[in-house]
Amino acid sequence: MEQKVKLLLAEDDENLGLLLREYLVAKGYDAMLYPDGEAAFRGFSKEHFDICILDIMMPKKDGFTLAREIRMVSADIPIIFLTAKNLKDDVIEGFKLGADDYITKPFSMEELIFRIEAILRRTVPEIQNTGQQIYQLGRYTFNARKQTLANEEEVVKLTTKEAELLKLLCQNANKVLERNFALKSIWIDDNYFNARSMDVYITKLRKHLKDEPSVEIINVHGKGYKLIM
Repeated sequence: MEQKVKLLLAEDDENLGLLLREYLVAKGYDAMLYPDGEAAFRGFSKEHFDICILDIMMPKKDGFTLAREIRMVSADIPIIFLTAKNLKDDVIEGFKLGADDYITKPFSMEELIFRIEAILRRTVPEIQNTGQQIYQLGRYTFNARKQTLANEEEVVKLTTKEAELLKLLCQNANKVLERNFALKSIWIDDNYFNARSMDVYITKLRKHLKDEPSVEIINVHGKGYKLIM
């Protein structure tokens, strides 16, 4: 019997929460609904989940705080934020916390399922793309499947977005990785908010690789990025 994807849903709007949960269950997910951030973190601490969907504005503990706590326990579990705001500061803050996606209310149930499935195709091992998974970046070894960047001293666990972006850069090493291609490959949509979030992740990758002089990620004006190695 195929094991269902287990999904944590944190939403304080009771009607929307129940509606979302029922729809997700009907689509074959094992969805657990929590009415606030505190209850959601207690549930997360007790159960194994494959993906989290977090409302930003919640009582007791907001979605950003909850995401920080979840990230301390699991660096790589996918997180989608639900937000009633379309403010770029909220979106950028979410991506800085390692969010994989965000969706602005009101949204269609079909859109949410599309976002979930797109992330799971990249993160659930059973349906990940095959192909090269190990890349050598100077003295660093990047394992795309395990989402790790390791040298002789330490192993850094990358977020899903960091790993996906670094893998694209490696696949196009010493060539220009076009911004729009990267955005549509990883974020699906090449809108302003996603473009800004990609800039955040490029900065994070540069920090991870700053101690390796033979490797550099440069901006190619008007085109994208290039991994030089």
